[in-house]
Amino acid sequence: MYDLIITALQAQQFNQAAQLLKQWQQKKPQDPWLQLAIGQYWEAKGELEKSQVIYTRLLQNASNTKVLSQTREAMQRVRNQLAHHREHDLSEAKQQPGAGAAAVLILKPVAGEQRQQAAEGLSNVMQLDAYSARLKLPSQTWRLYRVGPVGELQYFCEQLNAHQTPAGVVLVEDVKAIPVFRVQTIQSFEPQITVVCQNGQGQRGTIQLEWSDVTQWLVGQVPIYESVVDLGPWGKLTRKEATQDYAEIIDWHLHGRGCLLRLCDRAYKHREAASPPTATPVPEEDSPLIAASAWKSLKTYLQTAISTPPHTDFAGFGEGALDFIQLMPTFEPHIDLARNAPSAWDEAFHLYSSLRFLLTPPGSR
Repeated sequence: MYDLIITALQAQQFNQAAQLLKQWQQKKPQDPWLQLAIGQYWEAKGELEKSQVIYTRLLQNASNTKVLSQTREAMQRVRNQLAHHREHDLSEAKQQPGAGAAAVLILKPVAGEQRQQAAEGLSNVMQLDAYSARLKLPSQTWRLYRVGPVGELQYFCEQLNAHQTPAGVVLVEDVKAIPVFRVQTIQSFEPQITVVCQNGQGQRGTIQLEWSDVTQWLVGQVPIYESVVDLGPWGKLTRKEATQDYAEIIDWHLHGRGCLLRLCDRAYKHREAASPPTATPVPEEDSPLIAASAWKSLKTYLQTAISTPPHTDFAGFGEGALDFIQLMPTFEPHIDLARNAPSAWDEAFHLYSSLRFLLTPPGSR
């Protein structure tokens, strides 16, 4: 039966081969020669990944030495063909107009029963071993996976999504192009929200909006560093940067207007702001404690005013993104913090918010 099927495949008589396989499967479904023939059937039809799965299973379970020998040869053929197709498709992707522009590739989290299939997809597309693929596949937060030319990253993104591994690609120029307005204060909450803000050029103005204009929002923290003196080796005093506090940032995404509004607890002027309708009026005296109380009151009100819950998973994304920031073209983070030196955390937050803005359709999570 095996020889008849191989002869049919060599003559490209796929219908006849399929009929023979069906007859064989009804008689001896566990025959390893049958499994080898099925793998060769898919290989002959160009379904290389299906044949690869069957060959892999045979190599794991078969004990017949002749079957194993032929399976190894078949597996090598399939790998060579897949590598050739990959190289050809990747070369074509790199030659598309604008393919050299800088971009980022992100992986989206996968949990539960879908995780095994997603890890296998990541392993196949990015040519990783199974253990490394499982480690790199996020389970809770987005992960910045690669920085490079958009042609190459778009190819990988399409392949990953086709293999049930959710991914996304964004051009760095698209990140730079998003208008960002830094909110200094909220003048009114009713009947419309009126905010006083600055654009990227530092020009001050007001924007009026409805809560329904806020399609999604984010809350995240970036560290504040200060120079401290510490006791180093041999009792010597050394100066180093240490995290002393965190600044909290809230981004409102207005997809309908194509922009985002950014509030920061360190820059928000609560003394000039209106109190949220449900909040206790802020005392006249000024202090860090009162400012923190006013900010907390604003956050509490936003939880009820905005119809969707905020994205709060920046920390997980940011930690993994720091190493990539220096590999990217520079971009303005649009964060007002009095820092002694630039921090990659600011760029990481702006990148994360921009990716959410560009890759997450309004109303989705």
